Amino acid sequence: MKKVIPVLIAIVLIIIVAGVAYGSQIIERYTYSREEADRYEYFHIVKEDEVPIVLQDAMLEVKAVWQDGLCYFDLNTVHTYFNDRFYVDETEQLLLYTTPTEIIRTGIGTDEYQVDGVNNEAGYPLSFVREQGDSATYYIAVDFVQQYTNFSYEVFENPRRMQVYTQWPEQQIADIKGDTNVRLLGGVKSPILRSIAEGEQVVILDKMETWCKVKTDDAFIGYVENKYLINEREETPQPQAGYVPPEYTSLTKEEKICLGWHAIYAESGNSTLNDVTAAGSSLTVIAPTWFSINSNSGTLRSFARQSYVNNAHEKGLEVWGVVDDFNYKNETGEDIDMVVILSATTTRTNLIDQIMQAAEDCGMDGINIDFENISEASGEAFIQFLRELSIRCRKQGLVLSVDNYVPYHFNSYYDLEEQGVLVDYVIIMGYDEHWAGSQEAGSVASLSYVKYGIEKAGETVPNNKIVNALPFYTRLWRTEGTTVTSEAYPMTSIERVLSDYSMESHWDEDTSQNYAEAVKGDVLYQMWIEDSQSIGAKLTLMQGYDLGGVAAWRLGYEPAVVWDLIGAYLAR
Repeated sequence: MKKVIPVLIAIVLIIIVAGVAYGSQIIERYTYSREEADRYEYFHIVKEDEVPIVLQDAMLEVKAVWQDGLCYFDLNTVHTYFNDRFYVDETEQLLLYTTPTEIIRTGIGTDEYQVDGVNNEAGYPLSFVREQGDSATYYIAVDFVQQYTNFSYEVFENPRRMQVYTQWPEQQIADIKGDTNVRLLGGVKSPILRSIAEGEQVVILDKMETWCKVKTDDAFIGYVENKYLINEREETPQPQAGYVPPEYTSLTKEEKICLGWHAIYAESGNSTLNDVTAAGSSLTVIAPTWFSINSNSGTLRSFARQSYVNNAHEKGLEVWGVVDDFNYKNETGEDIDMVVILSATTTRTNLIDQIMQAAEDCGMDGINIDFENISEASGEAFIQFLRELSIRCRKQGLVLSVDNYVPYHFNSYYDLEEQGVLVDYVIIMGYDEHWAGSQEAGSVASLSYVKYGIEKAGETVPNNKIVNALPFYTRLWRTEGTTVTSEAYPMTSIERVLSDYSMESHWDEDTSQNYAEAVKGDVLYQMWIEDSQSIGAKLTLMQGYDLGGVAAWRLGYEPAVVWDLIGAYLAR
């Protein structure tokens, strides 16, 4: 027995030690951690002047900058999240903002700004620039952005951060019952972001079984135990007080328009007005190709004549003078650089001044912008040009229309959405599906191509501002081996071309056009024909979209029967 007792004692001691160890593990597992999270690491703050941005209920990757007691957004952040109508002229070091009626202008780094030439004092630097190597980043004061944009913000300290709202939907709100902690993650071992006192409110972002993802009123996003949430309810936060959205007025007409481009390449071309309108009884607007940019200082070559306008008015036609960026360049070989012309405020203003003066001198009713050499590098400046031109057109009562390619991702910088706000008519050139430089033969304007252009434009532009342009021409394609070439022919020449090449046509359902082909030796000739049938199919398609009207390139290329079809379209 004496030998058994020590053994029993040893076993009991082992059990006690094991129990203590196990109990310690249990206690450790369920004991709340007192470790505090590194807030600078949480907000990803690397530099002292960085200000993290919590937009709505999520932290952005980009940050604001703190300088001289103010927050500044970089230009890209402004464009992406707040307002893309701020424009930086890097050539002349200007910051511009354009409303429907005025241009706000300030020099980079100054605290003064001008509204239509009248000086104003902001009391703080409105912008600044940071240069690194060949690149420059422009920053705009948040308060200046807010002056023209609907958002609210608040800055908090320790560390400095900002909460921003651009929308004010209903939120799930709860009160805190008892003092507790907001933790980095759900779990008692997760580090503490901040303590939270009884009676504080949180926004509920995601509720789980025992923990809830919340946002505090000072922009910490973390986790709180569900047992600390009471009085859960829906509340709608108050939007920024006093913001009035800009009102863009328009001269878009109630009835459909019918615009025809009149190709004029010399002063003598003005004399052909009677000829090109003889059959066009449905025409409401004539657009003569009068103006072409002829220098990088933003000057124009002009064939405009008041007598032409007077004649057109007698016929009941409005005159919208065409301004292009390619005819003079193509005729002379001059280097017309649209980046240079549009990016600098001085040359952009010079161009607009000349357009408006020409309109006044000859009594035009509208302006048709046909810039086909816009690249991604000049896209932003092109839209700024339209903003500034639209102000002048509103003041002078001129209709402003813009010609556009069928919209695809590779020409998205033409920004049809902004055009749809700024201008009266967004004209989609529903042709050149296959053009002179195409590497394969095909239709100039198949019905599916036209349908795509209308519907794609309609995603961002009001339908009553969209005008679909029809081609009054077709192409004869010549394929020899791997070499593909083509030549454009007016609709009035199609029968002769078919006869010359001994081609017979038949209806092609895929394109909704008559198709013809012939083989002569080693050469394949093909035509997807624009005629009354194909034009009729396009007009029938257009009828289903309640568009602003129809346009056509170009007058004089069409048989008279086409105008009967257009007249029926306009009358519906």
